[in-house]
Amino acid sequence: MSFVDRVVVDVSAGDGGAGACSFARYKFKAKGGPDGGDGGNGGSVYVRAEANLATLLDYRYRTVWKADRGVHGKGSNMTGASADDLFLPVPPGTIIVDEETGETIGEVMSPGEQVLVAKGGRGGRGNTRFTSATHQSPREWEPGTEGQVRRLAFVLKLIADVGLVGEPNAGKSTLLSVISAARPKIANYPFTTLEPNLGVVGLSGSRTFVVADIPGIIEGAHEGKGLGLKFLQHVERTRLLAYMVPLDEPDPQAVYDKLRNEIALYSPVLAEKPHLVILSKRDLLPEEDAEPEIDAPGALTTVTLSSASGQGLESLKEWLWAAVQELRVEVPRDDRWSPDDEIHVESEADVAEAPADEQDDFEEGNEPDDLLDE
Repeated sequence: MSFVDRVVVDVSAGDGGAGACSFARYKFKAKGGPDGGDGGNGGSVYVRAEANLATLLDYRYRTVWKADRGVHGKGSNMTGASADDLFLPVPPGTIIVDEETGETIGEVMSPGEQVLVAKGGRGGRGNTRFTSATHQSPREWEPGTEGQVRRLAFVLKLIADVGLVGEPNAGKSTLLSVISAARPKIANYPFTTLEPNLGVVGLSGSRTFVVADIPGIIEGAHEGKGLGLKFLQHVERTRLLAYMVPLDEPDPQAVYDKLRNEIALYSPVLAEKPHLVILSKRDLLPEEDAEPEIDAPGALTTVTLSSASGQGLESLKEWLWAAVQELRVEVPRDDRWSPDDEIHVESEADVAEAPADEQDDFEEGNEPDDLLDE
């Protein structure tokens, strides 16, 4: 299955049904009066997070989504049926952006969470609504209002507890494969990982946490070199970063400094996240050789391990579990919302044009979560 983390789609909410202009006709009453019913409301479009999805692949092949329109009103004061709302399933962690304005509409973080992205049109009033003491045979009626039409971008940022960051062939995929059930591609050449991989690490007592492996980062990744820029967004939501430095490198300190620099240039907020240093491939060093020391100010700890021999894996998993538990603190939604983002609210003009007795409160999109602060 191909991994797709950004798509552009066109969504159209349904138009409202028109009101009816009708007069009652009874066998023994020639002029029964107006009885035109109102039109039904058009369907709205929502984006909803689904736990069983991990990619936006479905929207690569279908880019146009339309909700149904409301049914027109009829005589005998029959109101037209309102159309069903349309729900677009996406993976948790998807951000919804207005492609034309660049405005962030919202994001869905947990399964079942949904955001209104296009509001359906309101049904028009039938001629019964215009009856008054001085106007007893109205022929006025209203057409339904048009549904909202938007071009949206869905941007997926994977949600994981721990993000593995390292150069190509640093052993990230191998480590993920031995501590979880994930089976990423592993080979003895650079850039074997072409898309992010998620793995669930299981410990005794039904304890679990999620680890994300992204493609290798090279110098200049923040400028688009290699695959780093395309996939660095997938470690933005992690609670903890693990910088992997292989011990077979001539200068492990330089590798660590390079990784930290690329992360900082890509996102200063990401660089401030808690992190640890993992010295991988311990089996490639002779046992009598001393392990190199890494000057890593701010790192929570430094761990030496070998994915091939299993050295240090159990202690690493226990340490990561304890660290993740401390970082799993629910942050209020307002605190996680970026101040540069705006919430989309329906136009006040639409409310003003609506009939006074039917001016409903326009719905507002859910506020999205921003990056989990330290």
